[in-house]
Amino acid sequence: MNSRKPNKIYKSLHLNYNTDNGVWLHQGKTLRKIVGTAGMLLPILLLAISLTFFELHGPLESISHYYFTRASTLFTVIVSLIGIFLIVYSGEERIDFWVSNIAGFFALCVAFFPTTNLATTCCDVTIPYAVTYFEEQTEGWRSLFHYFSAAVFLLSLAFMSLFLFVKSDTPKGKRCIEKVRRNRVYRICGILMLAAIVVILLGTLNLINEEFYDNYKLTFWMEALAVECFGFSWLVKGEALMGDK
Repeated sequence: MNSRKPNKIYKSLHLNYNTDNGVWLHQGKTLRKIVGTAGMLLPILLLAISLTFFELHGPLESISHYYFTRASTLFTVIVSLIGIFLIVYSGEERIDFWVSNIAGFFALCVAFFPTTNLATTCCDVTIPYAVTYFEEQTEGWRSLFHYFSAAVFLLSLAFMSLFLFVKSDTPKGKRCIEKVRRNRVYRICGILMLAAIVVILLGTLNLINEEFYDNYKLTFWMEALAVECFGFSWLVKGEALMGDK
């Protein structure tokens, strides 16, 4: 009975030991599952850290602000992992490759070019969980490029859900019900991602009441919504959910 379990794992990962020098990540479905899982875990783990280790009642201002805390390793590793796998992902057509490469490159930029400082000064005693601080000289251009990178990253992923994942060689009237349902999921995820980006943009431009926006940490929750939708759509595309039958 136990001997069958490894076979199921190998099959789900598409491992093939009949060829020499194989790489287990050669399957696109495996990459999609890893990317989707990593995306969905990121905001959940960061929120758990805030509630457990930082003794806060909610999240930080944004997902990116965890870079300045002891959770920076988790944030950097997961975002970089997503970026690298998006870059090596070939997709089903040439446009999939280029869009995923753009998303992957700017995901790495999100990790390597941090957002605005979490603390107002170095060693700010009012924010004990902030352990990193950058001098003000780099604050302007660095945070601006971070916002640009995050926007391109999320917009690229929304584009993939809305326009690339829904494609099929089968005419619309002849598609199976499972494909129709998956396409609905892709479109819903893409629309929610765009809606989240719009809310963040409105908050950045102060078109939403600033006190309300900051008190309810809408940047974090909108980023979390976008990342969860991205991860869910990739799990569906990788057939970890709503299998291809």
